[in-house]
Amino acid sequence: MARRPIQARSNPWIQRLSKQLAQTGITPNAISVASVAFAALGAASLLWLPAGGNMLGCILGIQLRLLCNVIDGMVAIEGGKKTPTGALYNEVPDRIADSILIVALGYAVGHDWLGWLGALAAALTAYVRVLGGSLGLAQSFRGPMAKQHRMALMTAACAIALLEAPLNHTQYALLTACAVITTGSLITCLTRLNGIATALKQQ
Repeated sequence: MARRPIQARSNPWIQRLSKQLAQTGITPNAISVASVAFAALGAASLLWLPAGGNMLGCILGIQLRLLCNVIDGMVAIEGGKKTPTGALYNEVPDRIADSILIVALGYAVGHDWLGWLGALAAALTAYVRVLGGSLGLAQSFRGPMAKQHRMALMTAACAIALLEAPLNHTQYALLTACAVITTGSLITCLTRLNGIATALKQQ
């Protein structure tokens, strides 16, 4: 399984944390599953907490989910705790966490269909990436709306909404983020498919 290039792996604090976790009984698979729990926390906060707390809770959930996504691989590979089922835990919880957050975003802005479409498009980006790998090609993590871009955009939208909601009583930031995530994910699918087609033709 190819590893997504993540700059945070070189962060000294994250390296120390992953080393400490590797010395405990916590498995990388458990960390991967925890990312789903944190995504659910962020989604629940967005939908059900009072104004202000909903955005902060969602941001916290997103960031903890991403932290798990970095640390699980570091504990598995750098920490020497890789398991035979690690590839499954590396992919499946990610797809669930993405869907939970993006669907919640759609419901939060009153366009549940857009959230569901965005979740489907996000899952398809991963499917196309893995499809390329199954054809013997290097897996492509290119954007314009890969996982890290989706979560960064959603985080920024929640931060902007902290000011927008009390000042204007609107949700334009969240609605725009949901639309861009959906459209950008579909474009990412096409970009990756085009890259796979080009690579296959060159073989």
